[in-house]
Amino acid sequence: MIPDNILWTGIIIALIYRLAETIFLTRNYAELIYYGLAIVAASGFFLLLYLISKGKWIGFGDVKLAILLGLILGWPNILIGLFLSYLIGAIIGTGLMISKKKKAKSEIPFAPFLITGTIFALIFGQNIINWYLNLIR
Repeated sequence: MIPDNILWTGIIIALIYRLAETIFLTRNYAELIYYGLAIVAASGFFLLLYLISKGKWIGFGDVKLAILLGLILGWPNILIGLFLSYLIGAIIGTGLMISKKKKAKSEIPFAPFLITGTIFALIFGQNIINWYLNLIR
């Protein structure tokens, strides 16, 4: 469970930060579009999963958390964060199934993986993007 009061406080603080950063520091108002795109892409993706599965695959807290993560990472780093979240979740989930601590139908909270993927994307995101672009050239 992700407490709404903490989540919405984080969203408001991140939004104020991004607006203040844009208005007072960078003056690059187009950059706000990248944060908006990240919010729509991440939360829209999770909302779609939530609606299709009727909340069985993913909780609504993850949809709201994606808004915060979009504000933190922006575009295209949100893609790195989501990819790493799923990769880390798959590795941990597979390990839990191999060790017989979880079964294939067991529920595992996804928010810790989202937060971990976001931290890695925040620190290493641009390096990962550069590595990937050099790899496909």
